[in-house]
Amino acid sequence: MAEHFYQIMGRHRAEPLPERKPSWLKVKAPGGRGYLGLKDMMRELDLHTVCEEAHCPNVGECWEHGTASFMILGDVCTRNCAYCAVAHGRPPKFDPAEPSRVAEAAEKMKLRHLVITSVDRDDLPDFGAWAFAEVIRLVHERVPGCSVEVLVPDFQGNEDSIRMVLEARPEIYNHNTETVPRLYKKARPGGRYERVKQIFRFAKQVAPDVPTKTGIIVGMGETNEEILETMQDLRTVDVDILTIGQYLRPSNDHIALDRYVTPDEFRMFYDAGMRMGFKHVESAPLVRSSYHAWEQVQAAGV
Repeated sequence: MAEHFYQIMGRHRAEPLPERKPSWLKVKAPGGRGYLGLKDMMRELDLHTVCEEAHCPNVGECWEHGTASFMILGDVCTRNCAYCAVAHGRPPKFDPAEPSRVAEAAEKMKLRHLVITSVDRDDLPDFGAWAFAEVIRLVHERVPGCSVEVLVPDFQGNEDSIRMVLEARPEIYNHNTETVPRLYKKARPGGRYERVKQIFRFAKQVAPDVPTKTGIIVGMGETNEEILETMQDLRTVDVDILTIGQYLRPSNDHIALDRYVTPDEFRMFYDAGMRMGFKHVESAPLVRSSYHAWEQVQAAGV
């Protein structure tokens, strides 16, 4: 057992990347009735989903399950992260009616758990915080019993914006760490690793009873040791839920894929995370931040 553990803790891949994706990364193409119906609803209400914009491999499974992660504040990001498929540039004018349309969609879908995320909106005075808070309030009002998970940008670390969202009482406050500290400048030039930790510290000060969550994508050049160190860092700021999944390069213009992390390695991360004290860890090749979010809520006791 010890020998196997040290084998998967190796710092570099042993051989070149295969020409085709490993079997554990293959998924069924979307196209079922539930998927098509949800897609039509999104277009009718002029809403966006991160499922589509970020090319999530699980879109078919989640949409057939009747679950989607709504992306508010438009579909153009003010930042240009090297791993992200979402378009960047000058965003459209903010639409204050959008939160109401999201709540309408949640009501029509009879959702029990709703995930709300957004592009970065560094152009807005509050960085988009009001829109998140308004969605939370309207969904709780129109769909009693529906829990709301927010996957927020960093708001440039602005404490007033973070407080505004938390005071609307989401069931889960999520902000993705994305990668290890060494790769931040390369992969996430608009972000700051220390800012991520400060966000979680402040969130626990403002709303200690609201579970916090974060996600990491692996395969961009980090080592397993760095991943474990980052996980431990996140526990020091009381992050409750952790997701870890494989990075898949959206295009040749994005950061190069360094390796395919094996299912055994993902299991090792899961085991290590549970020993560290996370309430729940979702660690597998196809995991994304909102993948199986409805199960994570139950597992974490929300």
